[in-house]
Amino acid sequence: MSEIILQGLSKHFGTVAALVDVNLAIADGEFVVLLGPTGAGKTTLLRLIAGLERADAGRLSIGAREVSRDPPALRDVSFVFQRYSLYPHLTVFDNLAFPLRAPMRRMHREEIRKIVRETAALVRIDHKLETPVTRLSGGEMQRVAIGRALVRRPAVYLMDEPLSSLDAKLRAELRLELKHIQRDLGATILYVTHDQTEAMTMATRIGILEAGRLVQIGTPREIYERPHNTYVAQRLGTPRINLLPAEFFGDDALPPDVATVGARSEHIRLDANPSGRALVTLVEQLGNETHVHLEAAGHSIVCLAPPGWVPETGARVGLTFAGVLYFGRDGTRLEAAGATDERRELAVH
Repeated sequence: MSEIILQGLSKHFGTVAALVDVNLAIADGEFVVLLGPTGAGKTTLLRLIAGLERADAGRLSIGAREVSRDPPALRDVSFVFQRYSLYPHLTVFDNLAFPLRAPMRRMHREEIRKIVRETAALVRIDHKLETPVTRLSGGEMQRVAIGRALVRRPAVYLMDEPLSSLDAKLRAELRLELKHIQRDLGATILYVTHDQTEAMTMATRIGILEAGRLVQIGTPREIYERPHNTYVAQRLGTPRINLLPAEFFGDDALPPDVATVGARSEHIRLDANPSGRALVTLVEQLGNETHVHLEAAGHSIVCLAPPGWVPETGARVGLTFAGVLYFGRDGTRLEAAGATDERRELAVH
C-alpha cells in the first residue's frame, strides 16, 4: 500500500506561514493534483513529503508508516522537479540507471538493463538510450526525468510542475502519456501545477491551495460545479468565471443573502437585442469556440458565442443567466434552499 496521510501539517519560514494545518488523505493508486498560484504552498508540501524540509507541526505517513522524522532515503518516494535535474555528463541509459545503482539496492547488471529498457519504452525514449542527455530536446529531457522517477517503482511519485517549461504541444502529449503511465502502473502520484488544464485532465482529485491552506479537495467535476468559495471557483474554467454583484440583477431577482453571482460561460445565453444592456467590446475567434467580451453596467463579462451566430464588436445584446452559482458576503457558496435552483433564469435586457 502506498497511501499518503497528512495530519495537521504546518510549516513556517521565519514569520511566513507556508502551510497551515493541512489535512489530506491520498489513496493508493490515486492521481491527486494540487492547484494554486505561486506562493500557495504547493512545492513546500511536496518537499515536506519528500523529507527535503521538516514540518513544524503535524504527522506524515506513507504506506501506513509514519515518516515524519525519516530522512529522504528512507521514505521510498521519487521526485520529478520542474527543471530536468539530469546528469549532463551521462547518457540517457546511465541517467535512468543511476537510481538502480545505489549501494543499498545491489541489483545485478542484467536486471538493471532490463528495467531501464522497459522504462525507456514506457516514456518513449528507448531509441535514445546511448545519447548524451545534452543532445536531447527539452521534451526528451523531461521524458528522461520522468523515466528516472519511474524506474525504481517507489511507493509515491511527487511531481513539481514537470511540464511547465515545455511548449504547448509537448505539454499536451506528455500530459496524456503521464496519465496512461499512471493507470498502467497503478501508481500513487501527487502532482503540483498552476495549470488548470493539467489538473482537470489528469487528476483523480484536485486539491485547491490558498496561502498555505487546503481550501477544498474533490473530483475535477465537483470542484468545477460546486466550488467552496469564489477563490476556488476562479481556479477552474475557461473563460474564467464571471463574478457579478447582486445589485447587477436587482434585489428581487435573487434568493436571500446572495452577495455575488458566479456565471460561467455555459450559464449565459446571448440574444440579439439592439436595446440590450450589454455592449460587445471584443470578439475572440479561437477555432472551435468564440469568446465574446461584454460590458454591462460597468462590469466586464466574458461568455461564448452561441452556435451559428457571432455578434459584432460594438453591437448591443441581451443576456439571460441560468444555473448560476450564488455566494454570500464572505465569498462562501450558498447551498440554502433556492440558492442552487438551476431552473431559475435571470434576464438582463
